[in-house]
Order: sequence, then structure tokens, then C-alpha cells
Amino acid sequence: MFGVVIKQIKSHPSLIPLFVFIGTGSLGASMYLLRLALRNPDVSWDRKGNPEPWNKIEPNQQYKFFAVNTDYSKLKKNRPDF
Repeated sequence: MFGVVIKQIKSHPSLIPLFVFIGTGSLGASMYLLRLALRNPDVSWDRKGNPEPWNKIEPNQQYKFFAVNTDYSKLKKNRPDF
């Protein structure tokens, strides 16, 4: 497979930016999906040890990838303990 890609790049050097951008986009998308699977409180990998991980999040803990107008250090707890 890589031999065919190398052959195409050698015969058509204008394809190099295409391969770079597609590779960068694929890597970024897969890294974001991996982050969602491992860091999101809505995902439970350990059903017996922690069946509801969203209840163990602190109110000042940021779990979003990008927060526009929210300062998580100033948030207070406004929910009951379970």
C-alpha cells in the first residue's frame, strides 16, 4: 500500500499537500475521538467500579474541549449529592 503511495508521490509531486492535509485531518479526528472516549464523563468504561461517572465531576472541573465564556474556577455546586 505504501509502495503505491510513494510511487504516486514520485510521479506526481503536487499530491504531497493532499496527503499531508488528509493525514493531518485523520490524525486530528482520531485523537479527538480518543479524547472523547477517555475523558468525557458521559462514557462509562467501568460499570462496576464507577457506574455513574458524571456524578463524580467537581463543579469547577472543565471537561469540555473548548469553553467560550465559562470560567470554571468560579463555579459553585448547585446540585445535590447522590
